[in-house]
Amino acid sequence: MIPAHHVEMHEAHAPTGRARSGRRAPQAVTPAPRTVGFVLVPDFPLMAYTAAVEPLRAANTLSGCELYRWWHAAPGGGMVQASNGLGILTDVTVGASADADRIFVCAGGNPAEFDDPALFAWLRGLARHGATLGGISGGPYLLARAGLLAGRRCTLHWEHVPAFEERYPEIDVVRSLFEIQGDRITCSGGIAALDLMLDLIGRDHGAGLAAGVSDWFLHNRIREGVSPQRMDLRQRFGVRDPRLLRVLAAMEANLEAPLSRETLADLAHVSVRQLERLFRGGLGRGLHRHYLGLRLDRAHQLGRESALSRTEIATATGFASADELSRAERRRQRQGAEG
Repeated sequence: MIPAHHVEMHEAHAPTGRARSGRRAPQAVTPAPRTVGFVLVPDFPLMAYTAAVEPLRAANTLSGCELYRWWHAAPGGGMVQASNGLGILTDVTVGASADADRIFVCAGGNPAEFDDPALFAWLRGLARHGATLGGISGGPYLLARAGLLAGRRCTLHWEHVPAFEERYPEIDVVRSLFEIQGDRITCSGGIAALDLMLDLIGRDHGAGLAAGVSDWFLHNRIREGVSPQRMDLRQRFGVRDPRLLRVLAAMEANLEAPLSRETLADLAHVSVRQLERLFRGGLGRGLHRHYLGLRLDRAHQLGRESALSRTEIATATGFASADELSRAERRRQRQGAEG
């Protein structure tokens, strides 16, 4: 069955015969295709890339005309591998003249370690020539490295946010699905790239086509850019007690300067002993162990995705020194092995 909006698109382009005045009615003009470039950094996330490129193909198919065309580039050219080993053959060379209305840098893994001055210079040149620059997943990290996010608001995958904020405290980071600010677009990655592209298709060619593309991909709700990236605490931890949820939120918001057990108990309006029982009953572990686990997870993230020293990482996660952090990591490893 042909989707309803597909029929409407063709009816809009179909000949209508002669107008009542005897003159032929004006024909609908097919818009010039927009060119979209994808700069794929080795180990890029295939899910995010596919969620970005496939809606463009679908828009072409459902509209019956070429609304979008796209190209691929990568540092070093040739074949670029995604994080799962699948290869994409590039057709544009970094540094060469390239026509594009929008260009998206798609990166994953550890974008903090990626450094390619030639790529950054090329991206700056494309921006000067009028292209809208975007980043997907870890891609915004590379836009920042290239100096293309100064004075802008941006988002990126939540896993990269702590290291990004440490390195670029002057950039306003929001934990949304995507941000569109004029000639800069940033996206948190994953299937949020689908929501971003649906938004852009709607802006370019109307809400009807965007809805049709969404429906074709069984995506029954187009999320707004301001939507949160992560599940709420209730879903992530499987707890419903509002007292426990308040404390969990406070813990995640205070990793650099951990709150005392007494302060957390005050937030829940219970005694420390009652709060311990809530944690053991709701999460299967004590308050201290859960809070320590959050801080150690953040330390691991920063160690993997930033150039911070061990001392700086310890400070950012509430440890008095790098030695104290190392001891806590060793204790958790032993507890994991014993468990």
